Amino acid sequence: MTKRLGEAPARRAVVSGSTFEERIGYARAVVDGDRVHVSGTTGFDYATMTISGDVVEQAEQCLRNIGSALAEAGCTFADVVRVRYLLPAREDFEPCWPVLRRAFGQVRPAATMMVCGLADERMRIEIEVYARRGTVAGTGAGPALRIEPVDGDAMVEEWRHVHNVIVPPAAMTLDEARERAGRNRLANAYLDGVLVGCSTVRPPGGEERVATVIARTLPAYRGRGIGTALYEEGLAHARVLGAGAVETVVLAANTDGLRFAGARGFVEKERYVLDGEHDEWVDLRLAAARPARPAAPPS
Repeated sequence: MTKRLGEAPARRAVVSGSTFEERIGYARAVVDGDRVHVSGTTGFDYATMTISGDVVEQAEQCLRNIGSALAEAGCTFADVVRVRYLLPAREDFEPCWPVLRRAFGQVRPAATMMVCGLADERMRIEIEVYARRGTVAGTGAGPALRIEPVDGDAMVEEWRHVHNVIVPPAAMTLDEARERAGRNRLANAYLDGVLVGCSTVRPPGGEERVATVIARTLPAYRGRGIGTALYEEGLAHARVLGAGAVETVVLAANTDGLRFAGARGFVEKERYVLDGEHDEWVDLRLAAARPARPAAPPS
């Protein structure tokens, strides 16, 4: 079956590098369509396989580990709908509340705390979460998407990161990205504070006043409406600049990008390979809207 644009993968595993995952045979998280199951996660620093003796520090590391798994699964703490806390000593739970509240205080997932033994006597808390990848929201329920114009080197570097992930054949240096920011309108998209995409709007030019609008979403976050929000925001900005026509450009190998453009009314205009390169690019133009058909007179 061909995967439709925006359709989440049926199932994939997210691994963290923990030796426990390899020795026991499990994944840190499993993405099952729009559902993300994060395994019980303890306070080990998986890079060094060390653990603090302090329960609060363990809780903080648990959440860092979980946050990394959620990000790789294409979601954030704002997508969490259930959390389970497992502790050998019930008196250790209350000291962790401020740390847990920082992660979940605005989200308010369903929660359960259980007192039980853990696999290693050094472990003083284990946290398991279940998340749901849904369409993002500008306001109201669900994680909010924030789109901000690029301002300053830190945001230029974020924009460059997304650009280079999506179009590696045209990877830019920081200086090249700065130059791009000087002549185009660049923006970054953040979901619950996490960088998830970027956009480019080239100002209108030529007799037809053609503007170029490009929306890019990091692969793990596709299928949540982020690309659509970036595109619509960029298109609105192009219209404000007086665009008479709108085009976009997609790497031919980016089949998701081509389907996305086609679904929004873009029609292929030209395919080409730049001098000295071998990657094919596709220029597309937004088809003019058909005029509304006049209503039939009453009979």
